[in-house]
Amino acid sequence: MTQPPTPPASGGRSAAAGNSSGVIATGDQVRIEQRNVVLPPGALQAAVPDDSIARLNNLPEPDSRVFEGRDDALAALRDLPSTGTGIVTQTVRGMGGVGKSTLVLHHAHAFLADGHGLVWWINASSTVTVTADLASLATAIDPVHAARPMDEAANWAVAWLQGRTGWLLVFDNAEEPADLHPYLGRLGTGQTLVTTRRDLAWRDLGTPLRLDTLTPKASLKVLQEITGRHADRDAAGLADLAEELGYLPLALQQAGAYLAQTRTTAASYLRELRADPAGVLAATPPGDSQQRTIAQLWSVTFNAVQAEDLHAVELLRTLAYCAPDPLPRRVLATALRAVRDVDHALGVLAAYSLITLTDLTVTVHRLVQTVLRSITAAPVPRSQSRGIRRLLRRPPPVTPQHPSETALNLLHAAMPSGSPEDVQSWPEWQELLPHVEVVNTYCFGTETISNLARLLGRTAFYLTARGQPTRALPLEEVALGITEAAVGPDHPDIALCLGNLASTFRDLGRHAEALPLAERALAITEAAVGPDHPDTALCLGNLASMFRDLGRHAEALPVKERALAITEAALGPDHPDTALRLGNLASTFSDLGRHAEALPVKERALAITEAALGPDHPTTALRLGNLASTFSDLGRHAEALRLEKRALAISEAALGPDHPDTALRLGNLASTFSDLGRHAEALPLAERALAITEAALGPDHPDTALRLGNLASTFRDLGRHSEALRLEKRALAISEAALGPDHPDMALRLGNLASTFSNLGRHAEALRLAERALAISEAVLGPEHPTTALRLGNLASTFRDLGRHAEALRLAERALGIAEAALGPDHPSTALRLGNLANMYHDLGRYTEALPLAERALGITEAALGPDHPNTAIRLNNLSAIRAALEDLTRDEP
Repeated sequence: MTQPPTPPASGGRSAAAGNSSGVIATGDQVRIEQRNVVLPPGALQAAVPDDSIARLNNLPEPDSRVFEGRDDALAALRDLPSTGTGIVTQTVRGMGGVGKSTLVLHHAHAFLADGHGLVWWINASSTVTVTADLASLATAIDPVHAARPMDEAANWAVAWLQGRTGWLLVFDNAEEPADLHPYLGRLGTGQTLVTTRRDLAWRDLGTPLRLDTLTPKASLKVLQEITGRHADRDAAGLADLAEELGYLPLALQQAGAYLAQTRTTAASYLRELRADPAGVLAATPPGDSQQRTIAQLWSVTFNAVQAEDLHAVELLRTLAYCAPDPLPRRVLATALRAVRDVDHALGVLAAYSLITLTDLTVTVHRLVQTVLRSITAAPVPRSQSRGIRRLLRRPPPVTPQHPSETALNLLHAAMPSGSPEDVQSWPEWQELLPHVEVVNTYCFGTETISNLARLLGRTAFYLTARGQPTRALPLEEVALGITEAAVGPDHPDIALCLGNLASTFRDLGRHAEALPLAERALAITEAAVGPDHPDTALCLGNLASMFRDLGRHAEALPVKERALAITEAALGPDHPDTALRLGNLASTFSDLGRHAEALPVKERALAITEAALGPDHPTTALRLGNLASTFSDLGRHAEALRLEKRALAISEAALGPDHPDTALRLGNLASTFSDLGRHAEALPLAERALAITEAALGPDHPDTALRLGNLASTFRDLGRHSEALRLEKRALAISEAALGPDHPDMALRLGNLASTFSNLGRHAEALRLAERALAISEAVLGPEHPTTALRLGNLASTFRDLGRHAEALRLAERALGIAEAALGPDHPSTALRLGNLANMYHDLGRYTEALPLAERALGITEAALGPDHPNTAIRLNNLSAIRAALEDLTRDEP
């Protein structure tokens, strides 16, 4: 007797035949962020020829031509290896202003001049800037990466570096070791330097190079070189000043610039510095004498700037409330009365070395900003006594705008026009991002708070479009709180904020938190614009998606039907939004096992989309994939395969090879190959889909669990059960943590893990999991759902493996009844149920009852999948075994 067929590898949310199509519809979201990038001819050529890579760099010029007292440190860096493998990262540590960046910058210029190889400078103050600068390296090598999500471009750059040696990478101003851990372990074929003021436990790095302040001799020489005062009569005064400044390189540079600019003596500078220490010392950290001395310096320099140009003072105070990152000069275009005034003020600030100025950007050192904020008064609350003013007939007092408010308004005015989803606007958004995040940390008056809400909301939209929902979430939460305080809880703007926040929670897999936000957004919108407005349809669609994420498909169906009716009535039957509503409704039909009803709805959605957007649009790929899933649900896998291949080609061309939607298409195509028995072709597709998803969304995202489960199914199909077991366990842990213990996806994970235990002969462990999976499916989807039939069949197989045939028979009979009623008499899943039931009768010696079931199972399978499909071979073997048993029984009869 042959072995019974292996239970289906896939479950309720995958693309396998007979299962729920939740997996297929994973990409069918209401808020779909896809884009089609059209590049001009020649745009895909490398920006830098291969023979010029060694000269590629983004090094800034040193802050000062004067560089003294670091010969030993430079020699230590020069002796570090830069070629080979296993090269250990070197950190350069010390307090802010001690000259870490200046030292490494001089080393980098020497490295480049010696012709060693590529040199790239990375702002490592946050994960955002690290990712952005690695992405800029990728773009410098090949411009095509400018249109890719930053994380993907950054990972490409790291992989590119791994394949080469002899390069230098500088992570400057690193604040947190965790920000660099994803990269440092992978960068061992070149020289990697990290500058940081944080004396933390940077694991797996070499012995740090610690920078202290300069020696008195080197400090004196720095002041002499900057001021040009080498005469003996100046030496004593300069030496005293160096001592007062604590021999800190940044303080020495600033003092020297002041002396050179104003032509004052070191003695007079020192007297002024000693006369006014109180104001600048107010906000300094206790116990850090060197930072106190640099704080003293800014008051003197600031007074000199104030005497020369009040506009420069005003501008510098505003810059103190931005990030210590390059700020585009265009942001400051309206900061003063005329652009000419802005340019002159920036020139004055640059002359005193208070800023770093290029033709495109302005950068202020973080210590300068800290000191300036400490000596700037807090914002003054606006007076609310309007009634008293009317009584006295006095105009309201004019309160000067606080610098933090000026910074906010300038950033708000500089926001790119159009949608943040537009890939062409991404470079501008990325330049503004660090400054938006900093300005969000300050308090604002009622006149500017609405600007902050809009700025945060649109920045969060940009981050979500670039696949960074974790960074978008806190911005959206603040935007919602501001808007609600300003306009009240029932304003339409609140509905928009709620919907965006709910979508971000969905992107993060936090569906239970998203649902009440979507419900509240619908209530506000319907009350504001009426029940038949397209905005109401949009909110209904969002709410239905939340229900679907939570496995509450019966509740989603009437909501989606209403959304379709409103959209079609308002926009017409051929509008792309109508196609969206049709696709969503069809997905719910599929979720409920009503595949025959889903098919014409999805076909109509595809036709509308292709006519409206074109055959190569990412949304057309989405519609193709959804239609393919329904063909698979109906057992028409050959038709599904053709559609899936076309959908993958469109997605990869439009979005790039590392986009999460490309992973979705790869996973669906792999599932279709598996449905056709072509498991070896499915495996590399499933592996690539997992790698893309984990890199884009993180290791704990529900979509990562989905990809793990699909890959495990392919391993099972190939008989590699131990490899499948490890993946299934991880997928189960992720799903339970993210979705809860009673979600339909949990039933899928439990069922798949149970099947793997059974394949390994661990049937007792499989039984407990299969029983729990059935209980979840029956409670959430209902007793007549095809997925419930799948769970019943799996549990029956486990009972059979344990020799409990009577219990198995009862479950198999029920599973067949459900499948035939839900999917029809000619569906491959019905054939599977027939075959399983025939095997149960065979086990019990009831061959006469088994024979017609096995014959019918073979007929259905051969018609649906073809005579050469592995499932057809299984049906033939089972039928042969039953016939042979019947012949033996007949021979044994007298």
